[in-house]
Amino acid sequence: QVQLVESGGGLVQAGGSLRLSCAASGLTFSSYAMGWFRQAPGKEREFVAGINWRVTSTYADSVKGRFTVSRANAKNTVYLQMNSLKPDDTAVYYCTARLLNLRTEEEEYIYWGQGTQVTVSS
Repeated sequence: QVQLVESGGGLVQAGGSLRLSCAASGLTFSSYAMGWFRQAPGKEREFVAGINWRVTSTYADSVKGRFTVSRANAKNTVYLQMNSLKPDDTAVYYCTARLLNLRTEEEEYIYWGQGTQVTVSS
């Protein structure tokens, strides 16, 4: 079965950096678009960034210029490099997968990781 396992979350001060990783198994990784969503307390889950099977990336306006998504097909892993972190970035970050093309709507995804907590202190 498909498994997505996130890692790399933690506590960081505002202005700092973190790199999240998501290791995928049970799928033909190179054929899948990989997305990152986040959910802050009391808020709906929202799209953050993603990269499709052609290695084209898309970002939410709130993270453009600060976050970078990349993938290593040989390692079945997608990364989210987060720089210049702000307290508003505090959330649980989820990795998602769907075949071929990226979508920004969470209902388009059926495969989800368990999430990793990112906390940014002011």
